[in-house]
Amino acid sequence: MASNLKPLCKFGEKCYRKNPQHLNDFRHPKRKSEEEDEPETKKRQKVQQEGKKKTIDDFFGHTKKQQPTEVNDEEDRAENPSDSGAEDSGEDTGSAGACRGNSEEEKEGEEEEEVEAPDSPADVKENIRAKFLVDMPGDFYQFWDFCKAENPHKPCDALKDLGFQLVGPFDILAGNHKGKTKNQHGKRPNFLLHWRYYYDPPEFQTLIKGDDSSQFHLGYFRDDPSEMPAFVASNSAAVDCIISSKGDNLFAAVNCCLEEQLKSKDTDSSKKAMLKSLAEKLKKFAGEKGHSLDVKSKGMKDRDKHVVCKSFHKAGIVVPVDENEVGYREVPETPADLKKIFKKIADSKSEAERDMNYEPLQELITLIQFANDECDYGEGLELGMDLFCYGGKVFHSTILQLLPLAYMLLNRNEFGKIIEAHLKNRQKSADLSQL
Repeated sequence: MASNLKPLCKFGEKCYRKNPQHLNDFRHPKRKSEEEDEPETKKRQKVQQEGKKKTIDDFFGHTKKQQPTEVNDEEDRAENPSDSGAEDSGEDTGSAGACRGNSEEEKEGEEEEEVEAPDSPADVKENIRAKFLVDMPGDFYQFWDFCKAENPHKPCDALKDLGFQLVGPFDILAGNHKGKTKNQHGKRPNFLLHWRYYYDPPEFQTLIKGDDSSQFHLGYFRDDPSEMPAFVASNSAAVDCIISSKGDNLFAAVNCCLEEQLKSKDTDSSKKAMLKSLAEKLKKFAGEKGHSLDVKSKGMKDRDKHVVCKSFHKAGIVVPVDENEVGYREVPETPADLKKIFKKIADSKSEAERDMNYEPLQELITLIQFANDECDYGEGLELGMDLFCYGGKVFHSTILQLLPLAYMLLNRNEFGKIIEAHLKNRQKSADLSQL
């Protein structure tokens, strides 16, 4: 077929398709090459450099960032997507099928890449930031002090009776990173992936791991990498993508888990006695340090007022929205309809069928381009996050079109680095140590 007789692609210059068959079958007269796209890239970089945008704390009108206390440096198609989420009223049921797409194997990323060694400053707080790109709040270091008092020789095992182990940035406090130039895969440790579970978005930072069967874990959830965490959350990665809040500090979150086990009929009397003792000591220590054990603090309630959408993970997305409501516009599909769209793409049997099923998603991407032009950056963050939570390697390229750009426009570049690293090595495994 002569090129001038080919039908015009309905998306024109907005088309993201890379399928050779599609490019052969349709005309893209205004399609730009990567070299021609360079001015647009520079334009986006200019947006980033034109003054620092307001942080989430500025948006809320108060300063939440706290000074950490001093501390000494001691130093997938494996699952079948369920239709249940697409048949309901649009609310996520919390089932595994509601979040998961088709993954062709357990490890969905590319071959793990060798990364540059991060800096290791002598100051432990700077060391953690260099490796994880975020700062830790005061309760992080105080919780470490509590665990050292419980188990001086191995603080990371202080919560063993509860079935918990301290991981992630706590490994830096324990000195478990020292001398580790190669991880179990023979590569240099990538701390952006250290205990990053399958459904952990960049906003979630794992600190405590639970049982491997459900892949339960606790960590900080923050809306902006430059701010302190909004709350402590939990997720069971082997079950679903849901992120549940457990309080605004680690003491509150662990106390919540202690109470749940004490109330459980599956906990025998001898274990309950140990857990009660641990709970009493934790409450006393938290009280001395001034930490509330409330599961829902005032700060968390204030945050709820600024959540623009729940997203599939239910923890909510917060982006700055000005007095003219510029900053966010909702994705024009219900959660149930989005899951139907994603499922059809994931279940496609051929490239041609996938191209056809991709069209509704392509239309949404085009709308997001318009939204970005009008400074409504939250829409791209929402759709990219929903794709991430649905799961499946088939969506990785689209996620990488949406999330790093959204994070850049929102001045959350650290989150962009994390999502790029994660999608290169996204695993459903429970063994996620990089040491």
